[in-house]
Amino acid sequence: MAIRVLIVEDSLIAQAILKRLLNHPPRVEVVGIASTGLEALKQIAQTEPDVICTDLHMPQMNGLELTQEVMAHAPRPILVFSTSVQKEDTQTVFKLLEAGAVDVVPKPRIESPENYAQLQQHLLQRIQVLAGVKVFTRKPQRRHTEILNTKVSRSSANFVRPLCSLIRPRIVAIGASTGGPQAFKTILSQLPSHFSVPVLCVQHISVGFLTGLLDWLRPLCLLPIQIATAGERPQPGTIYFAPEQFHLEIDYRGCFAYSARTPVDGHRPSVTVLFNSVAAYYKASALGVLLTGMGQDGAYGLQAIDQAGGQTIAQNKASSVVFGMPQEAIALGAAQQILSLETIAPMIIQQCCSQLDD
Repeated sequence: MAIRVLIVEDSLIAQAILKRLLNHPPRVEVVGIASTGLEALKQIAQTEPDVICTDLHMPQMNGLELTQEVMAHAPRPILVFSTSVQKEDTQTVFKLLEAGAVDVVPKPRIESPENYAQLQQHLLQRIQVLAGVKVFTRKPQRRHTEILNTKVSRSSANFVRPLCSLIRPRIVAIGASTGGPQAFKTILSQLPSHFSVPVLCVQHISVGFLTGLLDWLRPLCLLPIQIATAGERPQPGTIYFAPEQFHLEIDYRGCFAYSARTPVDGHRPSVTVLFNSVAAYYKASALGVLLTGMGQDGAYGLQAIDQAGGQTIAQNKASSVVFGMPQEAIALGAAQQILSLETIAPMIIQQCCSQLDD
């Protein structure tokens, strides 16, 4: 049975391009096209789409307002198309993700027949993944003071193997793909101001949106957030993100290094590349966390941390937007613990700070 898609776009040209790209029976069928958010709300009841693809800017009701209405009254996966990476637009994009949209991609541009075929395949694959995504209401974020006293109970975690408690982590490395911005927000906003371990992050994201992601996260977090700078050492209590279009690694000196090597599992930056370098340098004093995302990037990297004697956590299926990357790591036996998203930050704090409190 074809996946039913509703396109919400005010440009007639963009409507035609998107319909041509996405209407591909028997895999995907475009069941409706709306020019405004208000029109889209009416069509949702009539067409019952599995996935909604919406633009940011539209008359009467924009993409953010539409997403808020959909998630409040008729929740379903929403894919956001954006033509611009201007600061005001990237801020709106992450507000959309916070409101419940699942993913964001640049608005398609067809430059050649080869580009068309590649773009179509990419979008159809993404639509197929999103059609299987569970949408759920997000609970309000708890206060930091409450979280500091949180202990992860055995009833809330799947202890495949106990985490090593003899060596306190000197580095935390986290990787995510689809659903990652929301997951990073949940985890990073819970870290307390006295958290003294560097946190290295890789997020698969379309080119041009990384700065917007960091701008969105900063006011929500108590720790400083920045893009890692090649040649510098990770500093305590600082959150670092890999740059766009480059792998991020820890070199033999313990400094950040960029690499333009071939994408790994289709991604650059790659979670596995970062995890491998963290395992090689920090060995048993590394803590790796693999979050929601499609594909398998990060799975073998988490295995490297595990085999080096470090601590490893994978997000569980119930709280993942897409249970691809964590599932691959679990299948490899690389995850020592499988945790819900809400309990990952308390576990990180528990492992990194508990011995300081003793």
